[in-house]
Amino acid sequence: MRTRRANAVYLPDVTFPDGLRVTGDLVDAVRDADMLVAAVPSHGARAILQKISSHVRPDVTVVSTVKGLEQDTLLRMSEVIVEELGPRAKVAVLSGPSFAAEVARQLPTAVSVASRDAAVVDQVQADFRAPYFRLYGTSDVVGVEIGGALKNVIAIAAGVAEGLGLGHNAQAGLITRGLAEITRLACAAGAQRDTLAGLAGLGDLVLTCTGALSRNRHVGIELAQGRSLTDVLSGMKMVAEGVRTTDAALALGQRHGIELPIAAQVAELLSGRKDARTALLELMLRPQRAEAG
Repeated sequence: MRTRRANAVYLPDVTFPDGLRVTGDLVDAVRDADMLVAAVPSHGARAILQKISSHVRPDVTVVSTVKGLEQDTLLRMSEVIVEELGPRAKVAVLSGPSFAAEVARQLPTAVSVASRDAAVVDQVQADFRAPYFRLYGTSDVVGVEIGGALKNVIAIAAGVAEGLGLGHNAQAGLITRGLAEITRLACAAGAQRDTLAGLAGLGDLVLTCTGALSRNRHVGIELAQGRSLTDVLSGMKMVAEGVRTTDAALALGQRHGIELPIAAQVAELLSGRKDARTALLELMLRPQRAEAG
């Protein structure tokens, strides 16, 4: 990467800006930084934070773009950051409909940035804003993180529907009921309902369920073709967060007494207990109810 001034694996056609310095030394990367961006897979986040905890400023600002829940603790990533870096760390969460390849090509993108500290929101908005990159601030960290985590689970189901050729009606139904499912859980965890109707909820969900660059949608499409999960994941360079988030989401739903029918069927599919068509059919055969329920 230092030699090419590009990431040959993930963004080969995007040249690094002149001010970007590449290092393979984690401590070198974080030492003396007043702001860090955490953009690692959720299952590796705590280990990375533990490695840097004694090398960062106590009052460092951490912008988390990690979309997932920690499997054992069911903690959101901002909670993991505070546990490992201490209560003085200033945490913001950046999430929304944003494929990295499009952001890197400077295509118009709008996202949410959440922090309980309004000054941190202002700082991130000022530092990250670009003519093609717009950030909307909120204090609802819970809503932004739950929306960003669970949309990946729904996207696997949407990919299955697409892979089975079930049509646009089914896709629209899955996205809409998926949003209802995410909103129920987020609100039970303390989120504001309006957040899930915004960029970090509906916006990210629509993109991940329909966009050709979506890794989780790709997993669902491939599973619908009869491929095993192991086979699908072995052929992917990047992490599909929804695979790991599904069981954590169900456990969090159980903790709050919230039913997550789409996530439950995705779990059955991922575990191999059901095939794709059976899992989707069982969703359709569930007892009918009022839409607002």
